[in-house]
Amino acid sequence: MEQVIFIEVGMGIDLHGQDVTQAAVKACKNAIGHNSMPGITQVLPGEDLNNMKVRVTLAVPFRHEDIDQARVKAVFPYGTVQINVVPGGLLASSGILLPDKGDISDEMVIVNAVVEVGY
Repeated sequence: MEQVIFIEVGMGIDLHGQDVTQAAVKACKNAIGHNSMPGITQVLPGEDLNNMKVRVTLAVPFRHEDIDQARVKAVFPYGTVQINVVPGGLLASSGILLPDKGDISDEMVIVNAVVEVGY
């Protein structure tokens, strides 16, 4: 990415099922869900949203290889998306084990996302 214009930060939690992708998708939606970039097209090459670059860093507590990058990339409607998964986030007790919700433990998965937008 040549020029970063905007950085957004979010957090996502999967309370039951320990689904790291679900938590990552929620973190990305949280990061971009309260923002509008009305002037973005004026600074992008060719004033084209397809020229936008999105770099996503996900801090994931475990099962990094289980992240479904296609599902995470689908959160972003424009541009070329690059995903980088790093150790981080948090596993913490949800207080209850619910096998009918897919739980394999009582842990909730917390993922942090940093979303960089630029060109």
